[in-house]
Formats: sequence, C-alpha cells, structure tokens
Amino acid sequence: MMPQTQAPSQSPSPAPGGPLLDRLADYAAYHRDRRNIATHFVGIPMIVLAVQVLLSRPSLGAAGLTPALLASLAAAVWYLRLDARFGLVMTALLALGLWAAQAMAALATPAWLGAGLGLFVVGWAFQFLGHLWEGRKPAFVDDLRGLIVGPLFVVAEAGFALGWRAPLREAIERRTGPLRRGPGGTSSVAG
Repeated sequence: MMPQTQAPSQSPSPAPGGPLLDRLADYAAYHRDRRNIATHFVGIPMIVLAVQVLLSRPSLGAAGLTPALLASLAAAVWYLRLDARFGLVMTALLALGLWAAQAMAALATPAWLGAGLGLFVVGWAFQFLGHLWEGRKPAFVDDLRGLIVGPLFVVAEAGFALGWRAPLREAIERRTGPLRRGPGGTSSVAG
C-alpha cells in the first residue's frame, strides 16, 4: 500500500477580526451614509492638521520637541500596534502633517492661529454636516476613542474604495450593514 501524499494546503487568509475590526466596525456603525463619509474625507484631515498646527508652536525645550510631535508619535504607535499596514499609512500621513504644521507654526502669530483655528472650525463644520445627513451623533460622543479612530477610518475607506482589504471591508459590513447612497437608498460598500 502506497502512502497518500497531500497537496500543500492553501488555507484562505484568516478572517479579519480582533481590535482593528472592532474599532473600525464600532466607528463605521455611526457612518453608513455615503455623504457623511465624504464629509469625513475633508473634515478629518483638516482637524488632524489643525491640531498639529496648534501644537507645533509650543516648544518643550529640546530642539524640535513639540506637543505636536509627541502626540503624533503616540498616535503612530497606536495605529502601528493596531495594524501594521494601516499604521504605516497613518504614520506617513502624520509625518506629512507635521511637516506642514511646522511651516505654519513659523508664520506670524495671527497667521498661525488663523490657520490652526480656521482648519479646526471648518473641519468640524464638515463633520457635523455629515452627521446631520447621517441622522446620528458623531461616534466620539459615545466613545472618545472615536477621535483617534476617525483618521484611521478615512484611510481604511480610501483603501476599500481602491479595492484593498476586501475581507476586512466585508467583515465591517456584516457587523454594520450596507452603506446608504443617500435619502432612502441603500447599497453595498463595494458598489
């Protein structure tokens, strides 16, 4: 009798789960209207940059050490621990934001404050407009972690729109339901 040989197993990639799925699905539950998500693509980057701008001017003594740098490093570590791929994208975006924030922090005080506060106010206006369309309060009202998950959500949604990480997108949709096109219409995330 000949021993049976097995073909190498090609197990499918594991189903997404864990803290990344939990955080994104919790946040996505507050964001099922496409118009709301679109406003977040504008508002969230403005708010993140505004915070970096406003925290880039105070110096903590050492050359280049600012609250903006410390907050961005802490956020980058959190994103990287949550997911390496999204974490790398978030780290690059935070670094780009720090670069722009440093340039704005070098402006005269009225211009620096005007840029930082202007970005902050306009960014939040976009957020609240989106949630008006959504008909639901922002996620951070129920869980302050929504403030750090929001930027990650925007990066994830951009990746999903490009066809990346489909199993994660599908797992989020299973938990939260499909996106709505607008008043009265629904559709899946992919379409």
